[in-house]
Amino acid sequence: MFPSNDELVTRMVALAAAIVTASQVSAVGIGGLRSVRRVRPVLFHLGAVGVPTHAFFVALGLLTAGTVFLVEARRRGRLDEAMGWIVAGTLLGGALGARLSTLWGYVDTAAHPSLAGALVDGGKSILGGLSGAYVGALVTKRIIGYRRSTGDLFAPAVALGMAVGRLGCFLTEQVGTPTSMPWGIHVSPEAAARIPRCPWCASGVAMHPSMLYEIAFHLVAFVVILRLRGRLETEGDGFKLYLLGYAVFRFWVEFVRGGDHVLAGLTRPQLFLIPSTLLLAGYFGRRLMTGSPSLAPAPRLLDAD
Repeated sequence: MFPSNDELVTRMVALAAAIVTASQVSAVGIGGLRSVRRVRPVLFHLGAVGVPTHAFFVALGLLTAGTVFLVEARRRGRLDEAMGWIVAGTLLGGALGARLSTLWGYVDTAAHPSLAGALVDGGKSILGGLSGAYVGALVTKRIIGYRRSTGDLFAPAVALGMAVGRLGCFLTEQVGTPTSMPWGIHVSPEAAARIPRCPWCASGVAMHPSMLYEIAFHLVAFVVILRLRGRLETEGDGFKLYLLGYAVFRFWVEFVRGGDHVLAGLTRPQLFLIPSTLLLAGYFGRRLMTGSPSLAPAPRLLDAD
């Protein structure tokens, strides 16, 4: 028996509480109090082996996404062999996209670029991973002759998986740009020394918790996706709406993340997001112009199944 929508939302709230607790923000940051973030490259040890924080939460995010996907696919009666091939193609495309999307930045900054260096030091990109996963799903469906849309199966899984995975980024990567907002986060001198490309970290100024902004976005998106389930006219529009919302959110949050500006004051992710956002907005714009709204005209309550 599958969990009802209320049960899924309850579990999501519990997960959000666990994320806030695990992030180890030691003060609320209201009324002038300082919020101190600890940088934890190693989350815990298994004997003498340290478990990297970032890798742990990436794995946990994938596990979370996989669990949500299975629940959703079973609920819709679409868990079969063909779906297994689509998932495999999606994962392969995501892995390739995450790597290839950072290749140009690696080549631009590396003194002696090489294939081995790209694999080890090239990094990975969430945006590239999402794009690669999308292409991977489309290519796999074309190969096996699967014509039905699968985006709405992936939408809630991706949203919740991203929320969990981004916690690893929050605990290990750059915080954000300086801010005077009361929820700004400080880091200790020891932590500042471990954060790359953050010249203001060591100065003691408060910074935007940009990764927490993103975690909050994905958690809210997860709830919205559940609420829209069953109200969309066209299969796949739920995932496209999520991608459009994330593209717009991510473009603006880049201004407070502190990334490298490469053209006209914009970061590489922002340059990638401009055409992506226009394509998605164009899709929904055409739907509206042709009189085909995404939402059903008569909203109904979700089935408690």
